[in-house]
Parts: sequence; C-alpha cells; structure tokens
Amino acid sequence: MAGDLHGIVASARAALAELCEEGVDHWQAVASSPPATRREPPVPAPAASGGQLDLMGGAPPWPPQPSLEQVREVLGECTRCKLHEGRTQIVFHDGNPNADLMFVGEGPGEQEDLRGIPFCGRAGELLTKMIEGGLGIPRGEVYICNIVKCRPPGNRTPQPDEVSACRPFLDGQIDAVRPRVIVALGKPAASLLLGRDVAITRVRGQWQEYRGIPLIPTFHPAFVLRQYTKENRRLVWQDLKAALERTRA
Repeated sequence: MAGDLHGIVASARAALAELCEEGVDHWQAVASSPPATRREPPVPAPAASGGQLDLMGGAPPWPPQPSLEQVREVLGECTRCKLHEGRTQIVFHDGNPNADLMFVGEGPGEQEDLRGIPFCGRAGELLTKMIEGGLGIPRGEVYICNIVKCRPPGNRTPQPDEVSACRPFLDGQIDAVRPRVIVALGKPAASLLLGRDVAITRVRGQWQEYRGIPLIPTFHPAFVLRQYTKENRRLVWQDLKAALERTRA
C-alpha cells in the first residue's frame, strides 16, 4: 500500500511540473454533461456570404501558397469550436507576413483577447524583449501566432477538438508566410507541431521539423516569468539565437 501511495504522489508531482512549465497556476473543475444530441452538420457556405466553410476532413479552399488574407477570410467569425462562446475577438496574428522566423504559441490570454494581438500581455512583453533586446531585431520583423485563435477559459490548455478546428488555419498561416524557421513556444505548441505529446524540458533546444521547415521548441515566456532564473533565461536565449542563425544560413 505504501508503495502505491508513493507512486501516486510521484505521478501527481510530475503532472504538476508539466502544468507549471506552461504557466498554469489554477484550473477549474469541469462538470460532467449529458451526451450531446446528434446534429446534422451545417451546409458549407462561402465566408463572403456570411457563412463559414467546414474544413474538418476536407482540403482547405485556398491554393498551396495562400495569402494571409485568404486564410483569414475563410476563418471568418469562426464558430467551429466552443471557444468562440467566451471570446471577445479572434486573435489571428502579428508581425511580418514575409518573416523568416515564426513563433507559434498556445492561445490568446486575457490581454490578447481584449486587444486582438498575440503575445501583448506580460508574457508578450518578455517575448518582445527576447526578440528585440536579445536578438537585436524589431518584433515587427518576425511573425507571431497561436495554435488556437480564441482564448480558452481561464487560460487552460486547448482541448483536442479545439486544436483540430484551428489547425487548418495554423497550417494556412505557415503556408502563407513560408518561414525559414519555426519556434514552438511551450509544450502545447511543440506537441501539436511534432505530432506527439512531449515534455518541453526534454525537447527544448533540439532541432525538429514540421512540414519540411526546421523547428526548435523552447520554453513559453509565461513559464520563464514564473521560473525567472538565470539558467532558464540563458536556455531560451540560446534557442532563439540558434533559430535566428538558422534563418541566415
């Protein structure tokens, strides 16, 4: 019995460590709900006519190298997942549409939801310092977006159905920008882009690839703010420096 209890405690500590990596400091219990009544899928309608295209299971209605305007038009005033119910506005992107360096985060926070700009809260201020103070380039030279475009309640981690609904638009953004390097900020972004659940402490700084584009995972700025150690700042600086150098190779 004692051995079982030690195992449970160790598992709980590991789970809490993973949450702390992403800056989660609280969570909400989700009440169980009865099975949803099956509904027929909506008839797809062009975004320009006030409807929205359902991309689940189908090819995106844009060319192999779309413009960001085309991707945003198809996204429309999206209601493809439940995140739309609590958002103030869609948070699509920020930065240079022709950037060599792309940053992909998890999802909008409170300030991002209010202002419509990714990474504009405290974590965003730190990211800007990393880019401008650390790399010596203007933030406007890079491209910044998230795996989901609407704020998750309480800044929780996006759920699988929410990620699936937004993934075609993230891929559309990547196809439009065609960056030379992608930086995945934190566990959720790294896990999505690598196609498997990862521990950011294990994959951080290791070169990967997404759809033929070099990708490097690093700590999310929210994690760095909460674990503001010289070592964590050094590791992120090391990763960003490597990413910038790779864009110039």
